[in-house]
Amino acid sequence: MSNSFLPVDLSGYRVVITAAGSGIGKVSAEGFLARGARVYVSDIQPEPLSATIAATDSLEGSIADVADEAAVDRMFADALTKLGGIDVLINNAGVPGPACGIEKVTPEDVEKTLAVNVKSQFHCSARAVKSMRESGGGSIINMSSVAGRLAFPNRTPYAAAKWGVIGFSKSLAMEVGRDNIRVNAILPGHVEGDRFRSVWARRAIEDGLEPETVIDEVLDRVALGRTVAVEDIVNMQLFLASPFGASVSGQALSVCGGVEMMR
Repeated sequence: MSNSFLPVDLSGYRVVITAAGSGIGKVSAEGFLARGARVYVSDIQPEPLSATIAATDSLEGSIADVADEAAVDRMFADALTKLGGIDVLINNAGVPGPACGIEKVTPEDVEKTLAVNVKSQFHCSARAVKSMRESGGGSIINMSSVAGRLAFPNRTPYAAAKWGVIGFSKSLAMEVGRDNIRVNAILPGHVEGDRFRSVWARRAIEDGLEPETVIDEVLDRVALGRTVAVEDIVNMQLFLASPFGASVSGQALSVCGGVEMMR
């Protein structure tokens, strides 16, 4: 597993990251800062966001529900004021959605899952594209999931949203490529951390099994037989944002250790 960030020079890059108060988004902010970028973060949760910003002297940010178009307008207005432009956008915001059979999925479940996981990427990308065109190009990185290429029973709203992210990314890449704007999707697999453990612990309770038994079964369907580190995801972001990723666009890139089945 990765123990450090990819050694690329991103000095002066202006980066916007959504849902960066915790998890992948927080580590993304740390990774880009470590490589010299100027970073602006948002999150819907005030306390985690404040803690993330307070941990460094150079991080800028604001509270925003990126499923709300008016909130996105306010966030990007502030980001552009603070950064002066945008070179990289990481659409990281997402929710897991309900974990149940389709007959128990409510219209509200579907709306929220699609709003946060897909609509937010439309809202944020539209604002970023305008700025990137003005500055001569950029990189948009949309967070999907291996659930965006595999069946995921009892998680249909989530899977539908993550498949949608890939279609959006590929289509936008074709739309803005001549403006030197690259668009890619990253598909994380089972990322080590509390969220991974809690998701499968809940499934274990439903199935009447021990959590470790369920986790072992899940990882048995991974080629490498293990989870991936958050840093592995961030290193792919750093590669795509850097000059090394200059010819990569319209791709759905799995960082999953070889997941071939979702339980």
